[in-house]
Amino acid sequence: MVSGSALSAAVKQAEQLRKDGNIYFKKDRFGAAIDAYTEAITLCPNVPVYWTNRALCHRRRNDWLKVEEDCRRAIQLDYSSVKAHYMLGLALLQKQELDEGVKELQKALDLGRGANPKGYMVDEIWRELAKAKYMLWEHASSKRSWELQSLKEACEAALKEKHFLDDSQPEGFLDEAGISHMKQLEVLKQVFRKAGEADIPGEVPDYLCCKITLDIFRDPVITPSGVTYERAVILDHLQKVGKFDPITREPLDQSQLVPNLAIKEAVQAYLDKHGWAYKLD
Repeated sequence: MVSGSALSAAVKQAEQLRKDGNIYFKKDRFGAAIDAYTEAITLCPNVPVYWTNRALCHRRRNDWLKVEEDCRRAIQLDYSSVKAHYMLGLALLQKQELDEGVKELQKALDLGRGANPKGYMVDEIWRELAKAKYMLWEHASSKRSWELQSLKEACEAALKEKHFLDDSQPEGFLDEAGISHMKQLEVLKQVFRKAGEADIPGEVPDYLCCKITLDIFRDPVITPSGVTYERAVILDHLQKVGKFDPITREPLDQSQLVPNLAIKEAVQAYLDKHGWAYKLD
């Protein structure tokens, strides 16, 4: 059985090793940092930050298998670890496990917004999530396009076959059959054009975009004046410019901002249908 004093000494030594690892990391000495964090883990294996710190070093070395291993252990110790879910998501994307990677990034984003909505990590996570979801959309869109084209060609072939059989009818029916055939082909084109419209990039509706950045909302909040802004953008305005609504000029405090859940749901519904809107400029 380990005595209290021995345990306290181990904790202090582990913390010193963490600090040493941080210094090595800042100097890009990732091998030395990994060694320091590994020693800290050996002394105190139940501290999640030691695992995420080491995972970050592995990430810098593009050792994604070890990133995944360390992050999964960190999540076992602390399910609310934003960094662990984030880096695990990135590791899964590297393995082309897109669906699982997106789930982890979404979890990291939700946790990050709850902990620090204006933090740099929230924006970084959202950008990685958007890239991943755009990639998912591209794959699905290409598959849908190929399937639609194949189906269209099969339908056109069936119509041509039918028209060929109609040509065997007595004279007098031919002109009518030809006109009917052309009309059917045109209707077919319209049907398949309509079916593919959701995958054609266009303009995002104005009401789904922040009035300051003009970008699609990520985390919309509404002011007492009824104007909706991107949370990070309006918080930045309140801090750096002044405590007033930038459009109505009415006095405004951070505590008065309320999540606009209706717009948030509308944005998600739009993105679910138009995955191309995830593309970042």
